[in-house]
Amino acid sequence: MREDRVTETSDPTPIAPDRPRSWIAAVPAAASRLWAIRWDASPAVRAATIARRALWIFLMATVTPVLVLRWAPPPTTAFMIEHRAAARAEGGEGSHLRWQWSDLDDIAPSAQLAVVAAEDQAFPRHHGFDFQAISDAWADNMNGGRLRGGSTISQQVAKNLFLWGGGGFFRKGLEAYFTVLVESLWPKRRILEVYLNVAEFGDGIYGVGAASEVFFEKSPDELTDYEAALLAAVLPSPSRMHPDEPSDYVIMRACAILEFMDKLGPSHMERIATTPEERPESPADSLPRS
Repeated sequence: MREDRVTETSDPTPIAPDRPRSWIAAVPAAASRLWAIRWDASPAVRAATIARRALWIFLMATVTPVLVLRWAPPPTTAFMIEHRAAARAEGGEGSHLRWQWSDLDDIAPSAQLAVVAAEDQAFPRHHGFDFQAISDAWADNMNGGRLRGGSTISQQVAKNLFLWGGGGFFRKGLEAYFTVLVESLWPKRRILEVYLNVAEFGDGIYGVGAASEVFFEKSPDELTDYEAALLAAVLPSPSRMHPDEPSDYVIMRACAILEFMDKLGPSHMERIATTPEERPESPADSLPRS
């Protein structure tokens, strides 16, 4: 009787069916199903599946580095790699690059304002593209004027980091795509910080930190307004213009940049932290271009 009571009162826990211990264990199986291609399906279904897989790979390969570089300094850029390759192809001379990273807080405010005044005065208020500047550049080019571009600072960051030099609709399309990614995933302050660190200020001299040391023998936070304007003045053609031995044209351009810096004022840079709706219009004047 005692044994029967024990048997009746015992309530063993039912054995649960086998299941993954956590969602992590289910990831490989889910990934396998996601990427599997049904080769017994029709050609149209297989082509659509392959296209979807290729799109996902492209998005992961492009969005991931842009997202990482929002916080991490880039170890190099596409333009630096291209510069090294070209120098080595010519015999190795000039393959050594001068480059050092500088946080935005360690760069003189005058240098920040100078590049905005010189390259992209609408930087605080646009979303990656200055359509008025593009339209003006197109009109000048069509009217037989000197060829010029309408690239914003955001576009130049996208191009310098991820793409190669030159033109073509394919590269321009990729530039526009990366510009949208940069503008969507980075704050304006980060875009300006990266630009000041990857722009070329001399032959093989990248970033305002290296440029200030090479040309003026000082750290970037010690740059004067005129020195910052000289650095910004050579951005259109850093291999031909020299901020330490400026030509008459470079001096003229630097003086124009100083005038625009004074017109914009330090408050212009404070607009970078505001919302798009709060950003007032900026002066639409343009600088002399090379």
